[in-house]
Amino acid sequence: MPFSPKFKTLVEIYRHAIRSFPSRPLFGVKEGGTWLWMTYGEFGEKVDAMRAALEELGVVAGDRVAMIANNRVEWAVVAYATYGRGAAFVPMYEAQLDKDWIHILHDCGAKVVFTANASIRDRIKGIKGEIPSLETIAVVDGESDAGSVAYAELLERGRGKSCPLVEPDHEDIAGYIYTSGTTGLPKGVLLRHRNFAYNVSAIHEVFPLTPDDRSLSFLPWAHSFGQVVELHGLFSMGASMGIAESVPKIVDNLAEVQPTLLISVPRIFNRIYDGLHKKMAHESPLKQKLFRSAMETAAARKELAARGESSFVLDLKFKALDALVCSKVRARFGGRLKYAFSGGAAISKAVAEFIDNLGIMVYEGYGLTETSPIATANYPGHRKIGSVGRAIPGCRVEIDIAATEDPNQGEIIVHGHNVMKGYNNLPEEDAKVFTEDGGFRTGDMGYLDSDGYLFITGRIKEQYKLENGKYVVPSPLEELLKLSPFITNIMVYGDNKPYNVAIIVPDFDSLAEWAKEQGIDAGNRGALLQNPKVIAQIEASLKEYSKEFRSFERVSKFALIEEDFTTENDMLTPSLKLKRRVVMDRYGALIQGLYGAPKAAS
Repeated sequence: MPFSPKFKTLVEIYRHAIRSFPSRPLFGVKEGGTWLWMTYGEFGEKVDAMRAALEELGVVAGDRVAMIANNRVEWAVVAYATYGRGAAFVPMYEAQLDKDWIHILHDCGAKVVFTANASIRDRIKGIKGEIPSLETIAVVDGESDAGSVAYAELLERGRGKSCPLVEPDHEDIAGYIYTSGTTGLPKGVLLRHRNFAYNVSAIHEVFPLTPDDRSLSFLPWAHSFGQVVELHGLFSMGASMGIAESVPKIVDNLAEVQPTLLISVPRIFNRIYDGLHKKMAHESPLKQKLFRSAMETAAARKELAARGESSFVLDLKFKALDALVCSKVRARFGGRLKYAFSGGAAISKAVAEFIDNLGIMVYEGYGLTETSPIATANYPGHRKIGSVGRAIPGCRVEIDIAATEDPNQGEIIVHGHNVMKGYNNLPEEDAKVFTEDGGFRTGDMGYLDSDGYLFITGRIKEQYKLENGKYVVPSPLEELLKLSPFITNIMVYGDNKPYNVAIIVPDFDSLAEWAKEQGIDAGNRGALLQNPKVIAQIEASLKEYSKEFRSFERVSKFALIEEDFTTENDMLTPSLKLKRRVVMDRYGALIQGLYGAPKAAS
C-alpha cells in the first residue's frame, strides 16, 4: 500500500495540534513540589510571541537558530517559533564541551543562540568572536545584559504582535542535528521538514496514541529519537509530557506524573532492571519466590500465546500473581504505564522480556539521526522481542552482505522518506554513506528474518578480528555484562590480540554492600579494587552474564578502574554512547598491559 503522509511539514503539525487540542495539557513542570501543566493553547501563545520576537531579531527563512539546553518548555517554544519563521533549529546539549559548541555554531552559521542559564551564556559570550554569523545571544534563566537578551524579555516584546506563520516547503531544512561524534567532531545532519513530518505521519499509521496518553520526558530532545518520537510525535496526537527533574529522579517523577508510556534508550531500561533486582535481593524469601513465580508464569503464558494456545489455570495463576507482585511494581512507575519504547541502541532481550513480563509492553525500534530517526519498529500486532521490528510505512531496509563478507548478516541500508538530505559542508562524507539509488548506509550490521523483522548484530566499525581470525563485535557483550549488579560500565577490547580483555567500572554501591557482608573494608576504593575476593566476584559476574556468547568472545582478563565513563570526561557522547577512542587514549597502556598482566589493576 502506498504511503500517504498526514503531515508534510512541522508547521502543519504545529497548526494541527494547537487548533485540535487547545484546552488539553501539554507540558508538565515540577515547581515547588507541585506539577504545573501548560495547555496546548498556552503553548501556542508563547510560540506566536517568540516567533514575532525572532522576526524582530532579523531571523528570516533559511537562517539558523541554536539552543543549548536540556528538555524544557522554552526549548519547544523556540523550536516551533523557529520553524514558523522558515528557519532551521539547531539543538545542542548542556553537557557538551566548549569546543563542540564552537564547532556546531560555526559550522551551521547560527544567527541566534539561546542558552539555558547565565553560566552557559557567559561561556558563549567568551567565544562569540570565533563565530562570525552569531548576532544574538539569549538566556533563558537569567537577565538581559550588555551582551545578551533574556528569553522573558523577548517573549514580552513579541506578545500581541502579528507575525504570520511562514509556510515552508516540505523540502526545506527544518533542523540540523549534530551526531554524537564517537570518532571525531560532530557532523551536522541536514533534516528536511518532510523527514520529520513523514516520520511522525508513519507513527500515526502504526502506533496511534490518544490525548489521554502521557510520557515522562527525560530522553534529550536534542537527540533525534527523543525529538521526533516524543516532542513532535506526542504533540501531533494531543498527548502530554511531564518534563523530568533529572535522571536520578526518574523513578520518583514516574510515580508523580503517572505516564502511560516510557520513551527511552536501553541504558535507562537497564537501570530499571538492575534496580528492581537489587531491591528484590533484600526482600524476604517469600517475596522473592513470588516474584520469580510471577516472571516465570508471565513467560510461560507468552510462550503459549506465540503458539496460538492458552491455559485457563495459567491465566488464573498469572492474574493472582500480577495483583500480588507486578501491579505493585507498576505502581512505583505511576500505575498507568502500558508501553515502553526503546531506541538508540539494541536493548538486551533479557531486559526487554523482563519489563514485558511486568505487564509493560515493550516496543523496540531502530534508526539513526540520519534516518530522522525511525527506520523500523515493532508495533501492536507486529512484534518480535529481540528484533527492532519491520520497516515503517514509506521505508525499505536491505542488507548488504558484501560489506561484511558474511552470508548470514550484512550492512543495513535504509531507503525512504526518512533519509537525510546529507551532512552539512561534508560532501566527502555524503559520498561514503549514500548508495547510487539514494539509500543510506547505516554502518550497522544485521539481518532480516523471513517475516521481514530486522535484527541488529553490532557496528561494522566496532567489529575487530582476534589473532585467531575470528570476528568479535563488542557492544552486545558489553550491554549484557552491564546487567550485572557489580558492573556499571565496561569496554571490551581485543583487536588483533589473542583474546578479549576489558576495562571495568564497578558499581561501587553494590560492591561496597557485598564487601561489608564479606567482612571487607570498602572505605578505600583503590584497595577494594585490588582485593582478591572482589576480583573473584567480578570474574564470576563476567562468566555468569556472558554464558550465551562463544568462548572466544568472552573476556579473559580485566582491569578495574575508579573513574566512570561520563559525558563530563568525554568518554560518553551526550546520547550516552561509548567513545572507544577516548577510553583507549586514557587507558590504552593499562589495556595493553593486560596481555600477560595480572587480572586486576587500579
